Amino acid sequence: MRYEGKLYRPPSEADAYILQATIGCSWNHCTYCDMYRDKDYRVRDLGETLEDLRHARAQGADVEKLFVADGDALGMPMDHWLPILERAREAFPNLRRASCYAMARNVLGKTDAELTQLRASGLSLLYIGPESGDDATLKRIAKGDDAAAHVEAATRAHAAGMAVSVIALLGIAPERSEEHARATAELVTNMDPEFFSALTVTVVPGTPLAQLAKKGKFTVPAIPELLRELRTMVDLARPCDAVFRTNHASNYLPLGGRLPRDRARIVEVIDAALAGKIPLRPERTRGL
Repeated sequence: MRYEGKLYRPPSEADAYILQATIGCSWNHCTYCDMYRDKDYRVRDLGETLEDLRHARAQGADVEKLFVADGDALGMPMDHWLPILERAREAFPNLRRASCYAMARNVLGKTDAELTQLRASGLSLLYIGPESGDDATLKRIAKGDDAAAHVEAATRAHAAGMAVSVIALLGIAPERSEEHARATAELVTNMDPEFFSALTVTVVPGTPLAQLAKKGKFTVPAIPELLRELRTMVDLARPCDAVFRTNHASNYLPLGGRLPRDRARIVEVIDAALAGKIPLRPERTRGL
């Protein structure tokens, strides 16, 4: 397989075949993110992408999960998406899931008919990372879409039959910590995802956030504040039934369960961590 630059995928796609159908991120302005800053965005040549699928099949890969990269591949035009999904179904008889990262604007850039066609062709899960439900925070981190756009995107994805995974970012708004946590819980409620995960902000060199930190205008909150944000999100979010995880390497407290079923247990664990009764992930083992 031909890969260009660094590759990123959600933790739950660790066992997926990564198909790099786009290079970089079409937005690439989020202040905290350096994942694609070394790449100029483009959609890969369709022939090359289809050849990668053929090569993977020729190598005898028994692919059950396909993750289409890079950053917001949903923005790829339909005349690329449909041949890719068709070839993937042909190449991998046991394929049960295809997924990708998606910005709200790229979901909204597809018609309802197009989203339904993508789902019928096999694209079944979208990873959407609003990071916050607080519009002031979203503007400050240059997310590009407000909370309402994320709700509309999730609603339309669900209407097409797709599952949605929502990603929140702990610590991204130290000056609005409570507002950020409460608004994010409300956003999760309104997006009603099948999957909900939280990451912890990391100041990465070369990003606008790193420049703010260098000037003393941003500091990652202390661990107790991060845990309190997480507690608020878990305690107040009301998805109908969502798998919840904080298993990303950036987090101090790995958690798992379902919301609402396991809410009380998860909150109890967070409270125990706040009280110093359970160990946290050591700093040396955290990462991106």
